[in-house]
Amino acid sequence: MEKEFDRFSGTKRYITSAELRHAVNVAAALERPLLVKGEPGTGKTLLAHAVAEDLGLDLIVWNVKSTSKAADGLYVYDTVQRLQDSRFGDKDVSDIRQYIRLGPLGRALTADGQVVLLIDEIDKADLEFPNDLLHELDEMEFTVVETGDRHRARQRPLVIITSNAEKELPDAFLRRCIFHYIQFPDAELMAEIVRVHHPALDKKLLAQALERFYWLRDLHGLRKRPSTSELVDWIGALIAAGIPPDKVSKEIPFLGALVKKPEDEEVVAREAGRPPRTRNMWRGR
Repeated sequence: MEKEFDRFSGTKRYITSAELRHAVNVAAALERPLLVKGEPGTGKTLLAHAVAEDLGLDLIVWNVKSTSKAADGLYVYDTVQRLQDSRFGDKDVSDIRQYIRLGPLGRALTADGQVVLLIDEIDKADLEFPNDLLHELDEMEFTVVETGDRHRARQRPLVIITSNAEKELPDAFLRRCIFHYIQFPDAELMAEIVRVHHPALDKKLLAQALERFYWLRDLHGLRKRPSTSELVDWIGALIAAGIPPDKVSKEIPFLGALVKKPEDEEVVAREAGRPPRTRNMWRGR
């Protein structure tokens, strides 16, 4: 029974905490959407890709925008194309079904087998967007009004929803979700993540890079703290340039790979003379 429950265990390129793995498996077992929050760079979007890879399922992505409507996620009736076809008279326009274009949610609910559906950055849309999804996420079915066709999922998709906490989500929507906040990786977990991208990285360089990276993130007044992807890129630049560990301990080469705002560069310059605070962190042991 435990083996059936622990379906998701992570992948070689996506290192997860035990808590995140449990959240995915609880959502799968209860057939509830998994709502994932966390600061940028914590791997919220990549989680769905990792789940699909690990479980051998197809991934369908719905990138939510400020103009997105819940109904468009199900299907769109292409009236413009039908009008054009009727004007030129070279196509039978009586069959409306040929002008129905399924959206990401519609494709997930009509798939032959189970899929992973990523609803990415749900809080970009208007406040009613999450509530407008409640019926479909509960019942896993929808009807095409123009044709009367009713579609019901053969197998409930694994739904992963990400949020950047830009807006409060409705309580009715939250009640239907399993929630997990992805904590920013500590130094030990971050070392594992970096090793995935730079397996031959020198231990001393990794230790110094992590020390500098977390020192940067701790600086008071930063508007945008560097994320995991920026650390990986920065270390790639250090390797390519042959920067030795002792230089990283004294300065921050290629600061632009980590800090992306002029105001933050000023903060770093102001604090550069102060030594990093002592941290209980990974030292390459």
